[in-house]
Amino acid sequence: MDKPTVLGYMKDQPRALQAAFAHQSEFVDPFVEVFKRHDIKKVIFFGSGTSYNASIIASYYFKQILGIDASGQYPTVFQNYEKADWTGTLKKEQILFVGISQSGTSISTVDVMKFAKANGYLTLALTEDLNSEITKHVDQVVHLLCGKELTPPETRGYTVTLLTLYLWVLGAAKALHIYDDQKYAEEMAAVKHLTDQFETVVDESEAWYERNKTTIVNSDRIYVLGYGVDYGSVLEGMLKIGEMLRLPTIGYEIEEYAHGPTMAITKQQTLFMIGSDDAEWNRMLEFRKVFKKYTDRVHLITCKDTDVDDRDVNFSVKTNKYLAPLMYTVPFQFVSAKGALDIGIDTGINPFTDQLAHLPE
Repeated sequence: MDKPTVLGYMKDQPRALQAAFAHQSEFVDPFVEVFKRHDIKKVIFFGSGTSYNASIIASYYFKQILGIDASGQYPTVFQNYEKADWTGTLKKEQILFVGISQSGTSISTVDVMKFAKANGYLTLALTEDLNSEITKHVDQVVHLLCGKELTPPETRGYTVTLLTLYLWVLGAAKALHIYDDQKYAEEMAAVKHLTDQFETVVDESEAWYERNKTTIVNSDRIYVLGYGVDYGSVLEGMLKIGEMLRLPTIGYEIEEYAHGPTMAITKQQTLFMIGSDDAEWNRMLEFRKVFKKYTDRVHLITCKDTDVDDRDVNFSVKTNKYLAPLMYTVPFQFVSAKGALDIGIDTGINPFTDQLAHLPE
């Protein structure tokens, strides 16, 4: 049997997304049932690494589509310095704690879910391993249908997690009568279109990397910039490059990058800019034009029609801003995994051997 590789999991994403979509009742129905049984007024998502990045996007989904208070939190920061409700106006059963952990062994996420359940809040875990530690400390367990990834960096798990979270919010929108049957059917058709076309997303991302790999892997520093829902995409891009390509990489909300860090631009630095249908789109294009005066290594990642060149990714697959993050992470996966391969890094080996983040499996 061939040794599992990150590239193998990446190229399996189209199949995994289609399979998850086909079996969505397994993870959507139990989540929606929580909303039916309880008067949920606030959802707090917890996770670390890839799971935290997905949590940031999930909070955007729930605020923008359901109109419900939501946030993505680092588990340890929340447990030590935050409260579930600073106003004191919500009942504990109106607040849902959602812990996301693909392996189910993230120490900080397990701990915050223990804390929440012990203090009487509603708790739910999204995990691939239904026998993992996190499942012992929540009221409801929901299966993440990504399959186990046997290499340290998670790629397939991230895109399947985003799909899961988006289908959750669509299911809740229908159950709460925010979406009528026609609107729900339209949104579901958009999801099916993307999952059916995801092979094209993978192919176009790989072709883009091959066009630009020489300058990318020879960068002094990489910046990942974005806005809105894609701030989560920024964090995931930064994480993946750090995990695999292991070059100094920094992520910024795009407007914040213009407030000081621009003073550090050199011609040896690479800038990735992510975005599509949101208020900052035209502002981002303005920034892009200016940044190109200082470095040729400016790459736009979008599915929105605009002027592009070989340095950019403009996916031929078109979708809405909520689904686009599933696509926008794939170019970073290729930068990270293929870039590492091209410079001789084995991404299947974690050079940091001390066990700090996860419980033993």
